[in-house]
Amino acid sequence: MFNFLRAFALVVLFTAPAFAQNADRPAVPLTGFNPDKAEVHANEVLVPGLIGTKAVEGHIVIPDIRSATLIQPDGRIWRDYRRGPLLWIAAAAVLGMGGLLLAFYVLRGKIMIEGGRGAAVIKRFGSFERFMHWLTAFSWCILALSGLNIAVGRVTLLPLLGNETFTALSVWLKYSHNFVAFPFMAGVLLMLVVWVRHNIPNRIDVTWFKMAGGLVGHQHPDSGKFNGGQKMVFWVVVLGGLGLSITGLGLLFPFTVTGILGMQLVQVIHGGIALGMIAAMLGHIYIGSVGMEGAIDAMKDGVVDLGWAKTHHNLWVAEELAKSPHAAE
Repeated sequence: MFNFLRAFALVVLFTAPAFAQNADRPAVPLTGFNPDKAEVHANEVLVPGLIGTKAVEGHIVIPDIRSATLIQPDGRIWRDYRRGPLLWIAAAAVLGMGGLLLAFYVLRGKIMIEGGRGAAVIKRFGSFERFMHWLTAFSWCILALSGLNIAVGRVTLLPLLGNETFTALSVWLKYSHNFVAFPFMAGVLLMLVVWVRHNIPNRIDVTWFKMAGGLVGHQHPDSGKFNGGQKMVFWVVVLGGLGLSITGLGLLFPFTVTGILGMQLVQVIHGGIALGMIAAMLGHIYIGSVGMEGAIDAMKDGVVDLGWAKTHHNLWVAEELAKSPHAAE
C-alpha cells in the first residue's frame, strides 16, 4: 500500500505543472460544428461532404500540429473506396484478365513455331539486357503480390490464414514492398535507357495492330526488334513504373510534400496504376511463357530459334544478318 501511495504522489508531483500550464491556455473549441448547441448529433460532424471538407480539430500542446486533427471527413470517403470499389477493381484486373487469357488459350491454343524448331538460332538479347529484365520482373512480382495483400488481403487471406499468420505475413510483405521498390525503380530506368530507341512507335506498328499481331489467323505482320505489342508493354512498364515510383516515394516518406488528404489521393492513384499494370503484365507473362512456343528462350538463354525470329521479327533478323552473315548459327 505504501508503495502505491508513493508512486501516486510521484505522478501527481510531475504532472501537476503540466496541468497548470494547460489550464492557463485559452480553450480552443472543436471546429466543424456549433459547440454552443445543447445537443450535437454525430452526423453533423462525421458525415463527409465534398472532397476538401474541413476537418474537426482540437487543441494540442505537442509540436506535431497534425495530431490536432481529430476527425477528417474525407478520410471516410477514402475508407469506403478501399472497402468497396477497390475490391471490384482488383478483381477485374486479376480475375478478369486471368479469365480472358484462359479463354484465349482454350480457343486459340499455344502458338507453335511454324515448321517446328530448327537447328539454327540467333542471338536476341545480351546478358545485361536479360539481367535488367529479370531484375525488373522479379521485383515487380514481389511488389504486385505484396501490394495486392495491402489492397485485398483482409478480404481474401485473413479468413483463410487467421489473425496471427496473416499479421506475420503482412509485416514481411510490407517490408518487402518498401525495400524491393528500389530495385524495381532501377530496372525501369535501365530499360528506358537501353531499349527506348527500339520502342519508338512507327507505321509498321499500326499494321501490326490491324493484323492483331498474327495472333488471329496465320499471317504474321512485319516487325523489328520489338513488335507493336511489345512496344506497348514497354511504355506501360516505363510510364506506369515512373508513376508508381513517384507516388510510391510519396508514400514511403509520408507528409513530406502533402497532408493527410493528399496522402490518401496519392495512395488511390498508386493503387490504380498498379492494378492497371498487373492486368497488362498478366498478358505479357502469358505470351512470354505458355502462350507462345519459343518466346521464353529470348530471356532464358538469350538466343531464339531462327524460324521463330523470322516469323515474329523478320525485319530485325534481316538487319542482323546484313550486319553479320554469321549472326545466325
